[in-house]
Amino acid sequence: MIEVRSTTIIRGLVGITALFGLLGLGAELLRYLGGHDHAVLRLLSLSYEGNLPSWYASALPLLCAALLAVIAAGADTDRGHWRMLALGFVYISIDEAVGLHEMLGELFETTGLLRFGWVMPAAAIVLTVGLACVGFLRRLDRPTARRFVLAGALYVTGAVLFELPLGWWTEQHGADNLGYALIDWCEETLEFGGLTLFAATLLRCLHGRTLRVTAGAASR
Repeated sequence: MIEVRSTTIIRGLVGITALFGLLGLGAELLRYLGGHDHAVLRLLSLSYEGNLPSWYASALPLLCAALLAVIAAGADTDRGHWRMLALGFVYISIDEAVGLHEMLGELFETTGLLRFGWVMPAAAIVLTVGLACVGFLRRLDRPTARRFVLAGALYVTGAVLFELPLGWWTEQHGADNLGYALIDWCEETLEFGGLTLFAATLLRCLHGRTLRVTAGAASR
């Protein structure tokens, strides 16, 4: 049986997130300022799909979904909200893995800031979910609610709002340049930061508990 404290997991998540951010930034600078185009740089770039950062971008929301499911199983109140959020993060994980939002974007013929047209339905979904969770957030203790709101703000800023300048820049200058890479890096880093903060807050909701993993089952 392996026992891991939640604080250890939080430190690990923060460290991995920071590492991916720094390595990703370094990869872009080496590619566009140093003139290097090695496969290792593409493996670490936050602008590429099918590499290590894209795997992490899918794994983080899946971790959040699992933690939400654990909390929902033991919740006395708002169990439906916890489960709804768990399902939402499963969707985010799938979307990061297969790019569902990019397929949705093909339905819109927009230009300029709205070049990536999927941001319009995404903004509507964010607003709907936010309004649906107002009462839920009010029933949480204030520190947890504040962290949830901050985590959500960071994630939405990266995943939705940063698509606006990225779309404009892509239309004006293309996608193979340092400007695009830096905007995309900011976008992905904000997403990582929001997901990491959210996962850390969920782990704090399991305060003082040890995660126990055995060969046959998992419990806490």
